[in-house]
Amino acid sequence: MKRNVNPMAGVCEWFISPTPPQDARKGRPYYGRGFVAIQRLSRKMKRCGWFPVLCLLVLVLASCSVPGVPATSAQLPLVGAAPASQALPQIRFPQDEAAHRDLTEWWYYTGHMNAVTPDGKQHHYGFELVFFQALRSNYPPFYAAHFAISDITRGEFHYDQPRLTEPNAVIPNGDSTAGFNVSINDWSARGLNGHDHLQATMNGYTIDLDLNALKPPTLHNGNGLITYGLGGFSYYYSRTSMAVTGTLLDHQQRVQVTGDAWMDHQWGNFLLLGGGGWDWFSIQLNDHSEIMLYLIRDASGAITATDAEYIGPDAHNLQVPSSELKVSVLDHWTSPVTGITYPSGWRVEINDPHLQASLTLQPELKNQELITTQSTGNTYWEGAVSIQGQSAGQAVQGEGYVELTGYHK
Repeated sequence: MKRNVNPMAGVCEWFISPTPPQDARKGRPYYGRGFVAIQRLSRKMKRCGWFPVLCLLVLVLASCSVPGVPATSAQLPLVGAAPASQALPQIRFPQDEAAHRDLTEWWYYTGHMNAVTPDGKQHHYGFELVFFQALRSNYPPFYAAHFAISDITRGEFHYDQPRLTEPNAVIPNGDSTAGFNVSINDWSARGLNGHDHLQATMNGYTIDLDLNALKPPTLHNGNGLITYGLGGFSYYYSRTSMAVTGTLLDHQQRVQVTGDAWMDHQWGNFLLLGGGGWDWFSIQLNDHSEIMLYLIRDASGAITATDAEYIGPDAHNLQVPSSELKVSVLDHWTSPVTGITYPSGWRVEINDPHLQASLTLQPELKNQELITTQSTGNTYWEGAVSIQGQSAGQAVQGEGYVELTGYHK
């Protein structure tokens, strides 16, 4: 890929947030990762009046080439009362692993790694690596990425956020069997049939990781197709259990790492306009089961939608009705940088005829906040958590990741 510096600045980033907002994310809270955030717009409307701000919005949406903001010429599919009746192609592997010519797409990795340092000490890390692709009207493809390391043993959190436009991007659009390969400068993610390779570097940390799927991909909502109502459709699948091996360069000290990761791939022609946000959870337990769940909040903070899916040791997928799910917040943490207060600690209870579970999730670091205004235009908390509790009548423990968006001071 030819690398260019993205010239976009300022007001375009005003409307972006890098994760999912609303109803459809039967995998990652779907309001998808990479969205239109208009809380700031609402506040500006109150100060300035509606007409000038609406004019500004029209101009911005017509010119921005960033995740979550399609050009005004983009056409979204019409959605009726029964969107499932829309005849859209099914997901195909490996063809749909690679990039598509849709408005928004991302490849999203989170995971935990363990190492033994040269002096024989155990060292534990969490990591996040995500690549966003946005196609807007006739503008060149826009890419952004976030790389974060939760250095649990040191008690430190670090992240970086490059971006670029790529006029010569290769976008197979479902016609390739060669897998995917996305990159920004010396960051990259590539893979085929659940055998992926990740590389990224920032001040103090460099990862060079091989990931191998231990289960088939999970198609969320049963067929991997989720709806945003009038906002359009999105395809979404996850690889919920991937074995991690490779190296981590930690402050010029190279260590071998092993661990577990979770990967989300999402793409489609969708647009969600509105306030609110979501809490998304990935849970990996030592009985070889996984749970994905999310809570969608409206602008008032009320929960408007929930979704939970259990992937058993045999890879069987169980949809958990919202009536059988309860998530309680145990504590809060206030960022010393932004002043935003986030939930910090959760109890997840599932009371389904097919699954009884009670799990306590605790952040492995309180501060895992990303201020990504230079790339995707928002601030969110995404971090490593430890898990204890009971599932299917057995004591379990595990690790996971939690993503919190739409929180404000």
